[in-house]
Amino acid sequence: MYEKIVKPVLFKKDPESVHNNFLKFGEVLGSFFVSRKLIESLYLYKNKKLNIEIKGIKFENPIGLSAGFDKNGVLTDIIPSVGFGFMEIGSVTAKECLGNPKPRLFRVPEHDGIIVNYGLCNDGAEIIFNRLKDKKFRFPIGISIAKTNDASIKGDASVEEYFKAYEIMKDIGDYITINISCPNVGDGRSFEDTKLLEKLLKMIGKNHKPLFLKISPEISKKDLDKIIELNGKYNLAGFVVSNLTKDKKLIKKEINGGLSGRLTKKKADELIKYVYRKTKGKKIIIGVGGIFTAEDAYRKIRNGASLVQLITGMIYKGPGVIKEINKGLVKLLERDGFNSIKDAVGVDA
Repeated sequence: MYEKIVKPVLFKKDPESVHNNFLKFGEVLGSFFVSRKLIESLYLYKNKKLNIEIKGIKFENPIGLSAGFDKNGVLTDIIPSVGFGFMEIGSVTAKECLGNPKPRLFRVPEHDGIIVNYGLCNDGAEIIFNRLKDKKFRFPIGISIAKTNDASIKGDASVEEYFKAYEIMKDIGDYITINISCPNVGDGRSFEDTKLLEKLLKMIGKNHKPLFLKISPEISKKDLDKIIELNGKYNLAGFVVSNLTKDKKLIKKEINGGLSGRLTKKKADELIKYVYRKTKGKKIIIGVGGIFTAEDAYRKIRNGASLVQLITGMIYKGPGVIKEINKGLVKLLERDGFNSIKDAVGVDA
């Protein structure tokens, strides 16, 4: 129904307006017990084979909503009912940010993709903290933090800016992701320079909850190896692999921003396998990029991801895709003789 009736109507409208309306509608649905239960009756699927525990955090299934969809933490009540096993809020910056000029969101339907050029627009850490500080979450929550989109903030000032966001948000949710790979701000990947990154990690010190680094698909193996070494040195939990791609050769368009969707799948899968091998499976990987089916998610898991995240797959296939993926994962696990998701992690790496 979604793909044949709903999507054709929505895809005639401005994508950012559709997104904003979905946020408003989802926030309302999440406010009422009855509407949450109705959504659950349509979309929620549970199976013990999908349960996985990571760093003491229990996930009912490995499918998460990636950062970038709910930047301001307004959907935490409804997303569990849609069937996700967790979600990541943000990216959250120390200061409120209006983002890049509109239009800044573009569909690429011939490739089941989205070009995103939001520019880290969000309400800012203090407002988001106050929105979430008294909430009791129904499933694991991650907080993605980034540097405020201001090109004048550079070097050590960038370190301070990340740290401010971290300090404000560190007590919210179950884990923190440091987004060092935003493709749609001018210096969004400056912290792939390990000198700046190490200054930040030193400032954070002993983190009291799992800390992940989100890397770009275009990162060089040399820079990635340095970041992996830092990850081990500071005993971080692992990596989110990977962010949007800036490789416009994939679609031969010159629109600013980063690309999501099917064309990101191959790069992400290869990078997951590389990181898993390089860390000898000792670091947790959250796999992101081009997940539309159970097979897409399963490939990332077999390559080394313990958890996966998506956004674009839901936009193109509808909220029912989460249930489809989870049910499909169970069938794939049973086909291959695995009793749980954990048993399949990294078997192809």
